[in-house]
Amino acid sequence: MISIRILLTWLLCLGLARGSLFAQGRDWVRKNYTKLEVMIPMRDGKRLFTSIYAPKTDGLYPILLKRTPYGVGPYGLNRFAEYLGPSEPFAEDKFIFVYQDVRGRYMSEGDFVEMTPHLEVKQSASDIDESTDTFDTIEWLLAHVPKNNGKVGQWGISYPGFYAAAGMIDAHPALVATSPQAPIMDWFAGDDFHRNGALWLPHLFNFISWFGQPRPQPTTKKSPSFGYRTSNGYSFYLGLGPLSNVNERYFKGGIPFWNEVLAHGIYDSYWKARDLRPHLKDIKPAVLLVGGWFDAENLYGTLQAHRAVLSQSPNTRLSLVMGPWYHGAWENDSGEDLGAISFGSRTSDFFQDEVEFPFFTHYLKEAPDPHLPKAWVFETGANQWLRMDAWPPSEAQKVQVHFHASGQLGFATPFTDEKPDEFISDPAKPVPSFEGMDITMPREYMDADQRFVASRKDVLTYRTSALEQDLVVAGPIRAHLSVSTTGTDADWVVKVIDEYPENPKTDLAGYQQLVRGEVMRGKFRNSMEKPEPFAPGQPTTVEWVLNDICHDFRKGHRLMVQVQSSWFPLMDRNPQVFTDIYTAKASDFAIAKHRVYHSIQFPSYLELPVLEPDPNLLHPHIQGW
Repeated sequence: MISIRILLTWLLCLGLARGSLFAQGRDWVRKNYTKLEVMIPMRDGKRLFTSIYAPKTDGLYPILLKRTPYGVGPYGLNRFAEYLGPSEPFAEDKFIFVYQDVRGRYMSEGDFVEMTPHLEVKQSASDIDESTDTFDTIEWLLAHVPKNNGKVGQWGISYPGFYAAAGMIDAHPALVATSPQAPIMDWFAGDDFHRNGALWLPHLFNFISWFGQPRPQPTTKKSPSFGYRTSNGYSFYLGLGPLSNVNERYFKGGIPFWNEVLAHGIYDSYWKARDLRPHLKDIKPAVLLVGGWFDAENLYGTLQAHRAVLSQSPNTRLSLVMGPWYHGAWENDSGEDLGAISFGSRTSDFFQDEVEFPFFTHYLKEAPDPHLPKAWVFETGANQWLRMDAWPPSEAQKVQVHFHASGQLGFATPFTDEKPDEFISDPAKPVPSFEGMDITMPREYMDADQRFVASRKDVLTYRTSALEQDLVVAGPIRAHLSVSTTGTDADWVVKVIDEYPENPKTDLAGYQQLVRGEVMRGKFRNSMEKPEPFAPGQPTTVEWVLNDICHDFRKGHRLMVQVQSSWFPLMDRNPQVFTDIYTAKASDFAIAKHRVYHSIQFPSYLELPVLEPDPNLLHPHIQGW
């Protein structure tokens, strides 16, 4: 039962299973669309399996393309999909929907490569990447699919979002609009499987155990999910011991990508080649980038793709949408809530009806211009959409909030030589990353209540007094920690939390809502290419940027920060000695004492981008808070 539930969860997240948002069904699709299955030749001679759904009515229609590694089933001319397009209005409005198995997956020919590196220079037909495969696919479709109007759009979520982003590089002239949604950008720095070099363990293990199975020949069959035989993720992953045990106990060396991850424990040429950001320049199609504030997988990719296009392709017609969503919720869920937190409306309906559908119909069907802003951003806490002319907002002012003695957090710089806070970090007893026994990476962890770890001695907590007015933070947060360790390596986790008032009349009384949590693997503090050990006991600066937020810490709430050195099983354990963690032995793991300083000489603080801040917060030496 566990493995079936996990598979269904993955299919939902990846857009292969659909909830009640789509009511059309297979019979409706069969009645209104004709299905074709073709093998489209690429420039190197390989052929990619493609399903085409064309309207039965007369007229000319644009093509809407989705390229995916997750299969374009159901396979067979007499088997129809339950839904077409990103949302229900698309099928009703009539498009030519095209779904393609990418190279080397399911029924397509060729060899599959994870995050296919983009080739800037192509000298022959054998120089192929996802940009060329998209170009060749569009060229064939325009020449062979009847009733197309000569215009193409592309979209996709997660891995398909990566293919949408890759397809807009050196794009075919007919590709006039594209929407990469939660696109993967960099698998070592911040997407999916790593955060600043720290491995996101259950996410990679669960995903690659089925997706990474070799495919000896074209097939319509999906690989089975992993059978855990337990629902307790904490005990399962702790029982694994060092990561080097995984192949010995389970994978037996038979999953190539797992082996590649463990062979590349630093930001080397393998990962750099898979970073799509440097290639997002001179983008010709109109671009709608979409992501979720609570996307546990590719929040980083969405924000980074936006920054890359904005800086490297300033003439591109670019809009960003950031909603209060988990991974793919804007297509697969109403977007009304996540866990215990309500967002006050069906936020996905707003996106589908007011943004996504008008965007594609304008560029592909010459419908009225929706005049999308540079950014549609949902402000959590206040639960409202903000129409913005830039993201991050240019008017946001940087405000420092400092750690102080006795767990206080304030807008004043330290004015005494305060003693550091310290705790014992034991790899055998890591801090849990979520309450309960989930074996996977639960999406709810992104806004979950943090009270379940607040009393642990290896979690440092800092909080302001009750806020006297709303504090709106909009943009990336910079963490600046002054730390030391008795070991030679350490992870540093910073969690930004909205602490609700102790109001007994509400269900969220005292709730400590995670707003953003990120880690810096200490050895990568200066460079992910050249890791460095800590000098035991020596105060050291560890600084990194947390992914953006747009959150209103309401009047009467408290801003809280938790600092810890483990976050398990979400994040793999650090042995706390300077070593290659992927080849570490059980004997390498050691207990260490960590310190966090907050003195005049060694301050620790967060730098917050604040909208319309109280002028008093901008004064660097306020004697209180």
